Amino acid sequence: MDHSFPICPLCGRPIPPQARQSLHHLIPRLRGGKGGPTVLLHQICHNEIHATLSEAELARVYNTVEALQAHPRLARFIAWVRKRPDDFHSKTPGARRGRTRRRG
Repeated sequence: MDHSFPICPLCGRPIPPQARQSLHHLIPRLRGGKGGPTVLLHQICHNEIHATLSEAELARVYNTVEALQAHPRLARFIAWVRKRPDDFHSKTPGARRGRTRRRG
């Protein structure tokens, strides 16, 4: 296995070129993080962060990789995703933060 790929700081798995990936702003852009520090993550890891935490929570409390890893739900997700292939991706179930969606 070639380990010259970047490593996802959230789950610790390599990010091969064919894997879906994206940059995460540790402080959300809309909360003053534009131009601030970013980390390259697997897309599935990035999706899980945003499905779990609000922009305000990310800005206020979960603005480091260590804080994200310590969140109970993200810790369970990390333990689960570490058993998957490095380029694994699946749809992240949405609206798990208690947001309500209008119908109609």
